[in-house]
Order: sequence, then C-alpha cells, then structure tokens
Amino acid sequence: MADARPFHWEFKPEPVAREVLRIEGGRRLEGSVSISGAKNAALKLMAAATLTGERCRFTNVPEIEDVRVLTEVLRDIGVTVDHPAPNVYEIASGDAEWLFVPLEAAAKMRASFILLGPLLSRFGRVIISNPGGDRIGRRPVNLHVDAMRALGAEIEYRNGYYFAKAPGRLRGGPVNFPQITVMGTENAMLAATLADGHTVIEPAAQEPEVDDLIEFLQKMGAQVERTAPNRIEIEGRRRLRGADHSVVPDRIETGTFIVAAGVTHGRITLEGAPYDHLGTFLNVMAEVGVSVSRTKDAIEVDATAADITPLRSCNVETQPYPGLATDLQPPTCVLLTQATGVSHVHESVFEDRLEWLGELRRMGAGVEIVDQHHAIIEGPTRLHGAEVEIGDLRAGASLILAALAADGVTTIGGAHHVHRGYEKIDAKFLELGARIERLAEGT
Repeated sequence: MADARPFHWEFKPEPVAREVLRIEGGRRLEGSVSISGAKNAALKLMAAATLTGERCRFTNVPEIEDVRVLTEVLRDIGVTVDHPAPNVYEIASGDAEWLFVPLEAAAKMRASFILLGPLLSRFGRVIISNPGGDRIGRRPVNLHVDAMRALGAEIEYRNGYYFAKAPGRLRGGPVNFPQITVMGTENAMLAATLADGHTVIEPAAQEPEVDDLIEFLQKMGAQVERTAPNRIEIEGRRRLRGADHSVVPDRIETGTFIVAAGVTHGRITLEGAPYDHLGTFLNVMAEVGVSVSRTKDAIEVDATAADITPLRSCNVETQPYPGLATDLQPPTCVLLTQATGVSHVHESVFEDRLEWLGELRRMGAGVEIVDQHHAIIEGPTRLHGAEVEIGDLRAGASLILAALAADGVTTIGGAHHVHRGYEKIDAKFLELGARIERLAEGT
C-alpha cells in the first residue's frame, strides 16, 4: 500500500500535565448538576462524520480530553474540525490528505481505532496503529480486523500498524462476532454503510450509544436498522450526506453522580440524565437502598435516609447492555463499602478491572480481590483519607467518590486521567458542596 509521502507522523496535541486532586471528605452533597454528552457516543459520531464530504454538526459534545485528542487526529489527516462554541463541533471531511493514525494518538486513546471502518470504507485505505487506552485488561482489536476482512478488506499487520485497503469497494456480507463487542459492532456498522450490498452484524451490541450512532447514520441517509435486539442490518449506499445531531447524555456520568449521593448520604438532582438507559444499575441502587426517582427532565437521588436506615449489601455482576455496565462497576464498589453486610462482585467483561480496589483498600475498605474477575466487599467500613493513584478513567472517578465519603483529606495522583472522560468533574462536585482542589503534580 504505497504512498508518495514519507512514513512519519504529524500528530501534535498539547501534552497533558499530570494533576493531583486534593479532596476533603465527609460532606453531604446536595444540589443540581447537568449531565454532559456521552464520551462513548461522541467519539464514534465524530468518526462517522468522515463517511461524507459534507458538513456534520454535533451539539452536546463533552469537553473532555478524548474529544480533544480525536479532534487533533482528524485534523492531522486533513479533516476540517471547527469548534465554534462550547460543546459544539463541526466536521467536514471533503478529503483526507494522509490516512495515517499514529501510535502516539492510539496510545492516548483506544477509541482512535474506530476510524478504521469509516476511513477504509470511504477512502479505500488507511494505516492505523494498534491502540492503547486504559489498562483494564486485554481488549484485542482482532474482532475489528476480522470484521473488515469479512467485508472484503485486505489487512496486514507490520511493526505495530495495520495496513488496510479495500480493492474497489467493500462488499456487504455477514459479520459474525464470536462475542459481543461494542466498538467492533460500531466499526463494522460504519464500514458497511458505504459497502456494496447487504450486511448483517450478529451478535450486535445493544448499548444506547450504538443506537445513538444508528440514529445519526440514518440522518446521513444510511440504510441501517436494528432488526432484532442483537442484530443490525445495513444496505450499503454510495454516498451519505451531512447531518446535525445532539449527543446522547452520558449514562456512566449519571451513575457516578447517583453513587456520589449514595456514599455521602446526599440529595442530588441530575438534569438531562438518561433514566431509560440505566435499568440494571437502578435495580442495584434500589437493592442497596438508594432512592432514585424520575421527573420530567431529571433524575432525583435521595440517600438522606441512609442516616437512619443503613445501606444494604448486594451481589453484582457486569454484563453487556442491558446488564450492569462494566464502567459502572467501580463506582458501585465504592457504594458497597458503605453497605451493611458482604457483597460479591463479579467482573465478567475485563480481567484487570478489579485491580484498582487495592487503592480503595488503602483508604480502609474491607476488600478482598479473590481473582481477576471476583472480589468480596465487607461493609460498612469507615473510609479515611490517604494518598492514592488513578490507574484508569473509571477507577479515577470512583476514587473521587471514595474521597468524598472518607474522613480527612485524600490526595489522588494521576487525576488528569479523569478528564479523558468527565467534563469539568471537579467543578461539578464543587457546585454540590464538595471540597476539592485541582493542583499540578508536585505543588
């Protein structure tokens, strides 16, 4: 797959300074907070915009580090990305000058691999590096690669890069995954929208963010439909048009703030929260004893009764949607440290996602990591301030929750990781009455 340009990279995002959060816990959180657009939807929508040369406009885009990184990647390959107002992004992919996604970009954000499908389908070729991302277990991209090959792509792996090309045009056909994969489903769907013929994806991920992507693709003129809960069918088009779209609210951020009310025995109103996307998680909250109710435009969380009626232990297991989201397992674990009794946690999705519980144990939590997929939490335990370190995005937000519930001051290192997926999380907690400072590391 020859290219006249020399093989080098031009991706030059601003370096992310390491940060520390200093939190004084023990304060009840009360007030209202607005839920931002979903990280896991926004990134895929931005990638989908490369399927057309016409302008696409997105609102409710979270102002987070991952969006900034993907913006720079798109600009580097020749895509025009404008940011005319907060939470608004406009993308025009009239052409792509250099279809190369470098290792440095992928190491910062695994979701950069979502560009494989749309760039390959529209431009017929792409060079993309093996992705990085959070260290929460093996997340192989072979399922993505196999899906592209099922659609007729030729892909070679050399020196850490996938060299992909589509002779002529990708061809529709069956894409059968051996297991459910969210981003694999999205990559296959994006590739199939411009393929020649009919594509059936099974088993297709059922996450709300996938359906948000389907809705946007339909606005672009794509013939894509979920024909069964675990099946998506696409009839390829030759061209798609530009479209406007508002990013679906973030159910993971919503769950994080619900737990924040729970662990501080507080009362919080979550404005613009996606109640319908939280079924299994809300069942867990009800079992533990956190009151969550729905109003017309918000979710009301009231955990003040925990002062009188103790929270209750429960057993949880993560599963693909509509099961309990693996991204909500870490905050749920924090809540279970404050519940009376023994809780069993089964992390079925990622094998390293329970490692962060070692940091929670440093704060006094009664946690036993049984193996890579199982942990036992005994509560309630009185958490205390400590120096802890963030290892991944969701664990980072959960350590903030633990610090809010703890006695004394907690210092959280590596706090910059949290800004990858949560918009102004420290400012939102400040609005709810938390005592939280954001400092440069070493100060």
